[in-house]
Amino acid sequence: MTIQQISVFLENKTGQLSEITDILSENHIDLRAIHIAETTDYGVLRVIVDKPQEAASILLDHGFILSMTPVVAVAVPDRPGGLASVLRILSKEEIDIEYMYSVFGQSNGLAYMIFRVSDAARLDAVLTANSLSSAKGEDLGIH
Repeated sequence: MTIQQISVFLENKTGQLSEITDILSENHIDLRAIHIAETTDYGVLRVIVDKPQEAASILLDHGFILSMTPVVAVAVPDRPGGLASVLRILSKEEIDIEYMYSVFGQSNGLAYMIFRVSDAARLDAVLTANSLSSAKGEDLGIH
């Protein structure tokens, strides 16, 4: 099952990240995960929030350039080797991970990782076949 990630393109200048988090906070939008990839001139801020459509609309209204991307939140056993066991399965099944990052918090002995892959449906099938699961939006507090 996919959830929506917001990718915001940022100039590499002081205060941009603070501006975005202030805007989200002022609009009562809660961050679930955050990741920044950067180069010398620009960055890409990737966020998972509780209200993705509302957040995207607000950020667009403030002049930010963004895109919405389907990603998969994978439940990972929260123990030493938990992520390694999931990655081993994906490697064996030749699922190429474009990127991944973690979600804030955990529940019921599970942590969650956000995976961007080319075929989310195949990833879901592989997870199910190996007694693993992807998270639903509700599992992460996403409306």
